[in-house]
Amino acid sequence: MKIGVFGGSFNPPHIGHTQSASRAAQQLGLDLLIVVPAGIPPHKPLPEGTPCAEDRLEMARLAFAGMADTIVSPAEVHSSQACYTIDTINALSREYPGSELYLLIGTDMYFTLDTWKDAADLLRIVTPAVFARDEGDPELVSAFAKQLEATYGASTAVITGGITDISSSRLRGMLPEREGAGYIIDATYSYIVKRRLYAAKPDWDWLRAKANGMLAPSRVAHVAGCESEALRLAKRWGANADDAREAALLHDITKILDADGHMALLDRYGSDELRPPPDEEKLLHSKTGALVAREEFGVSDEVAGAILWHTTGRANMTLLEKVIYLTDYIEPTREIEGLEELKLLAYKDIDAAMCLGLEMSIRDMRERGITPNNVTFDALEDIRNGITEK
Repeated sequence: MKIGVFGGSFNPPHIGHTQSASRAAQQLGLDLLIVVPAGIPPHKPLPEGTPCAEDRLEMARLAFAGMADTIVSPAEVHSSQACYTIDTINALSREYPGSELYLLIGTDMYFTLDTWKDAADLLRIVTPAVFARDEGDPELVSAFAKQLEATYGASTAVITGGITDISSSRLRGMLPEREGAGYIIDATYSYIVKRRLYAAKPDWDWLRAKANGMLAPSRVAHVAGCESEALRLAKRWGANADDAREAALLHDITKILDADGHMALLDRYGSDELRPPPDEEKLLHSKTGALVAREEFGVSDEVAGAILWHTTGRANMTLLEKVIYLTDYIEPTREIEGLEELKLLAYKDIDAAMCLGLEMSIRDMRERGITPNNVTFDALEDIRNGITEK
């Protein structure tokens, strides 16, 4: 077989990696591509804040999952010591005897090949396949290829064609700024956000699209209204605007589910303490929404709490929880009797607005023959006591 071996830290893997590998497979006519994430690089330490080796392995698996005839090897990740390329190549030679091995490599590393451990042995086994950029690289690659051939008798394959110009180091700086989603395969980006690797914060367009995809079409306008209202209200009262925006986008992500769907989520995430009495199933979406937001989108405890209590309120509410409770009530698409007074009060006195909102909610439920949740009464009493103490 013709086998390409593509190693690297993949920290994180991005579309430049997958594009390069795909182009190499096509131009070289590879029968198999083996992606080898590094465990402990021998030449330089991984940057501070790098995810563990198992996370990098899983990110690579997700990134290359769509490529045919491709496997992601855990060989180096599972090694307890630094792995040199010659050791990995020797192991692959034994596993695939008689195969033609190509070492896929960028120009920066290619120009140092003669300094690698056991370079002569390595170059007797593999053919370097270098990704050459259009500008400046061809002449330099050609000159170094002649040097390798003269010294080691090694030929070089050159992979040509445009590749997205992005580096892992640049992406690591973009991810905490809610940027970079377009450079990473969606499954990999979802994994990064879920675990908040690299201190990543989700790109707003990406998060909005994910949230909208979990909503009934009729809820999309409401959530869009909540996003804009939450930003305004958070800025007015000094709450964390990013947290408010995340909570607003995600607060209704499980509302479309029926009771069985909610119970399945509670079973999945092991949250027996959140199971409501049978007559309170209408409250399930706030509970399961908080769980899914935390487990699938990596939100903070503060954001999850704001989602959890956005329907009932609670005693000792945080500022963010108050913002999201009121946001859900007063966002621009809502048409409820008495809402104008609540909207004005929300920007004048947030605790007074909470009192009014809770009172309106209790009155509405009673008019519809629904017994209000005790948590809502506790919230109202707590807010009233706080106002009295002022």
